[in-house]
Amino acid sequence: MAELGKLESAVMDVLWRAANPLLVRDVLDAVTADRALAYTTVLTVLDNLHRKGWVVRDKDGKAYRYRAAGTREEITARTVRRVIETSAHPDLVLLHFARSASDHELHILRRVIDERESDA
Repeated sequence: MAELGKLESAVMDVLWRAANPLLVRDVLDAVTADRALAYTTVLTVLDNLHRKGWVVRDKDGKAYRYRAAGTREEITARTVRRVIETSAHPDLVLLHFARSASDHELHILRRVIDERESDA
């Protein structure tokens, strides 16, 4: 994920694989298989991801349990949406994207347009 740093991406991978929300310690244990990290480092990363809207946290006693704010695909789509919306010329960004899209991507876009037109 281009918007995330290496450690943020590793933490998100852990959260996407998890069946249930995780404590900081759970995330730390999962990401330290490859490297040694401090608890506070993982806590800071999770706080940053929460601030960015990638992670949701729920209070559990004195701690928080963390989970991804959506699937990998949903969050990626939100990121693309944010890029388009924050551009000075969103229409041009969308045009450039559409012109660079593969045949497969255009097929998907056409399917969505057709669905919207049939619902109207």
